[in-house]
Amino acid sequence: MPMPPLIVGVRFAQIGKVYHFDASSTPEIKAGDHVIVETSRGKQLAEVTQLIKNPVSTAEGWKLIERLATPRDLVLRRTWAQKELETMIACRERAAQLKLRGVKVVAAEYSFDGTRLTFMFSTESEDKADLKSLRHDMQKLYQPSQVEMRQIGPRDVAKMLGGMGACGLETRCCSKFLTEFSPISIKMAKEQGISLTPQEITGMCGRLRCCLVYEYEQYAAARKELPKRNKRVVTPMGEGKVMDVSPLLMTVRVELPDVGAREFSREEIEPWDELEALRRKSQQPCAEDCNCTKPDKDKA
Repeated sequence: MPMPPLIVGVRFAQIGKVYHFDASSTPEIKAGDHVIVETSRGKQLAEVTQLIKNPVSTAEGWKLIERLATPRDLVLRRTWAQKELETMIACRERAAQLKLRGVKVVAAEYSFDGTRLTFMFSTESEDKADLKSLRHDMQKLYQPSQVEMRQIGPRDVAKMLGGMGACGLETRCCSKFLTEFSPISIKMAKEQGISLTPQEITGMCGRLRCCLVYEYEQYAAARKELPKRNKRVVTPMGEGKVMDVSPLLMTVRVELPDVGAREFSREEIEPWDELEALRRKSQQPCAEDCNCTKPDKDKA
């Protein structure tokens, strides 16, 4: 029986998405090691974050890890990384000279051996920016490195720049621990009862806040078990109308006639419509073919 492949998770940035590679050629590998892998942007240096014990096979398969990184590779990566700020500033200056309005060069990134140089940029509009002249000028300036221009979204820009979050945290969630971005919608804010004013739901990136997804599933699951607002319910203190719902506490606030508003747990209330339906059913006369127990006239 063939041995399963040794699959490991690696990341290219300290707070970055984890990618899976086949490490069968380097069985001595362990978490924390640095490796050299082939990517769509050439050879890159990555850090091993996890060993996958029971990998789920994919149709595309996994790319092989080429080798473990050497001390020379690590020094080489630091050397090129020290030049990234200088190259980014030069690219920004040239973009200003070319009057590329609405284009912002966010960062520059060398491959570990300097063979590739990628400039990350963002645009203010959805239109595709024509950066052929800028790329050509950067190619002449930084040859023999192969220069590429890569557009990124506003969330990625905020992650790279870092800084304080809209909620007041010293470090934004995307820069602190988020490895990838989840789809977020207005529905998530509505489900949690959050104000829909832009200041309340918009992050520093100008998009919906990532934190809207954190408790969404708990709110959605809790609301399924609780009655909606304005529904009539039966409580230990009588019938009333639901005024407010606290999903995480699993409680509802009910307005009771002659009593006022009171708070009850989920176990203390019953839906009025269900109880009313049962009451009406119990009052209906039995059908002729009903098998329920009837009084015995002879014994009466």
